[in-house]
Amino acid sequence: MASKTVIVGSSVGLHARPAAVIAEKADEFDDEILLSVTGEEPVDAASALLIMTLGAAKGAEVTVESDNEEAVSAIASLIEQDLDAE
Repeated sequence: MASKTVIVGSSVGLHARPAAVIAEKADEFDDEILLSVTGEEPVDAASALLIMTLGAAKGAEVTVESDNEEAVSAIASLIEQDLDAE
């Protein structure tokens, strides 16, 4: 399983808007993509609601895992961006 840990770039963390953008992208892949913060159970990246339950604030470390390396790279890249700036 491919894995990458990144820092949340969105100014107010992974709230509704960034979570929706990430979930929409994750839904483009057939593979399961999981997100987790240290010490917490991983959640499905294709669910905006589950992403919000992570409580990941700006600067938090989030680990992206999947059997699909391309999916890991795409989702990790979104998490690192300030998705509120768009």
